[in-house]
Amino acid sequence: MIQRKALDRLLRWKESESRKPLVLRGARQVGKTTLVREFAKNYDVFIELNLENKKERELFETGNDVDEAITNIFFYKNVKKTDRTVLLFIDEIQFSKPAVAILRYFYEEANYIHVIVAGSLLETVIDMRKISFPVGRVQYMAIRPCSFLEYLSGIGADFDANLIETLTDVSGIHFKIIKHFYDYILVGGMPAAIAEYAKNKDILAAKEIYDSLLVTYKDDVEKYTGNARQIQIIRTILDVGWYSAAEAISYDKFGNTHFSSREMNEAFQTIQKAMLLELAYPTSAVQMPLAPNFRRRPKLLWLDTGLVNYFAGIQKEVFSVKDIQDVWRGRIAEHIVAQELLTLNDSLLTKRVFWRREKETASAEVDFVYNFDGKAIPIEVKSGHNSKLKSLHLFMDECPHDWAVRVWSQPFSIDKVKTQAGKEFNLINLPFYYVGVLEKALDKVMNEN
Repeated sequence: MIQRKALDRLLRWKESESRKPLVLRGARQVGKTTLVREFAKNYDVFIELNLENKKERELFETGNDVDEAITNIFFYKNVKKTDRTVLLFIDEIQFSKPAVAILRYFYEEANYIHVIVAGSLLETVIDMRKISFPVGRVQYMAIRPCSFLEYLSGIGADFDANLIETLTDVSGIHFKIIKHFYDYILVGGMPAAIAEYAKNKDILAAKEIYDSLLVTYKDDVEKYTGNARQIQIIRTILDVGWYSAAEAISYDKFGNTHFSSREMNEAFQTIQKAMLLELAYPTSAVQMPLAPNFRRRPKLLWLDTGLVNYFAGIQKEVFSVKDIQDVWRGRIAEHIVAQELLTLNDSLLTKRVFWRREKETASAEVDFVYNFDGKAIPIEVKSGHNSKLKSLHLFMDECPHDWAVRVWSQPFSIDKVKTQAGKEFNLINLPFYYVGVLEKALDKVMNEN
């Protein structure tokens, strides 16, 4: 069983005095329904509705009387009204505008019932069907593919996960844990793939899972848009876009296609709404705020590195490599770090950003910039000697603090480094497996030094 960190966040939501109906948002097959069913074990009564079912939709079509809707639901499910704790889960809520509208009354008049809602393709269907969630009466949580720590629980390596989460010194078993991480890179974070891999540790066994996921995503395209040409473009991106993972892309003739820049841009934005990918833009800032420059080319980051490996055809290379930073010019290493960074919180507003300085004399680029405690922390995914981190040095010359992170495959360490301009800074050499606890690690290191 995969222990999802979102369960802890749901428990905090359950106990919150300001709790509102919760809308779970995320790509298909990231485990939203399974998560809610597991969370429901914390309640005396659990009621699950799926509004693809016409009879269950009709429970909400009697107007905005929330008491009447609650009575209908309890009768329909043969559940007696009770003073015990009740969790109501409304799945596929996008099929009923009245159900969406009545959420505000659950908050205002019936907050004793805890309500979670979800739906396939909420992000795109909301626009197409002009569905509007009641402003200020609901709250949101992003559900994403499993993190490395969650993967460890899924394969039964909970002890190792606990060591990482508590920042215990694991230098003695570093190579054991980095091996686990390389396996995670190969499998990815989709719950079904992890569950299949956990049975016999055979990556080939997950082939049907990956194929099924892509077929599902491509079959969903008609739900994204009614425009036949846009459907064609989106399907093309789902065919060829994996080859451009962690790469700055241009919309013009993307993937050697004949589609215009405008059409391709619109298609990418639509897929981004479905949370299958993110277009990460650069910033030139070295301190907060990290304003993105939307005039520059974005990096293409897919929802899951395991899917990238499979659909880009590089599983064998990932499987046999000694250092993941040697694969695909370091792009897979960068992509998995991007994926881990996204798991650090559940906000829908979280965007990954990288740094680019473009001058006529020379350009420079740092893989990521992360906001920690009001500081813009540069993160480079690189192996090798510190003197080769030229872009990172340029960033540190301009920024007002003295902390930087290098993610690599070696054990944890901290170096004192001096740039060519003479600025000294602290370089935290962070093993890949610590990215999922980045904030804990930064807090500990900065307080101790």
